[in-house]
Amino acid sequence: MTEIVSQRELRNESGRIMSELDAGRSFIVTRNSVPVGELLPLRRARLVDARLVAEMFRAAPRVDGARFRHDLDVSVDQNTEPRA
Repeated sequence: MTEIVSQRELRNESGRIMSELDAGRSFIVTRNSVPVGELLPLRRARLVDARLVAEMFRAAPRVDGARFRHDLDVSVDQNTEPRA
């Protein structure tokens, strides 16, 4: 649930609000009881165990490097001429 906080509460209780943002909570900030902004927690980077990734790709088909580069060259415009 999103908590509504006033500009004054944001200033005076910034430590608590930051902790709750860390915990995933959202806030609507008001000035004179009018909503003026929203504070949302950022998505945290998730690290994946390298062994798990290696295991996931163990059964994947091998990639032919030359064919892969050829397919990229056909699909992507890589014109090396400078633009005028």
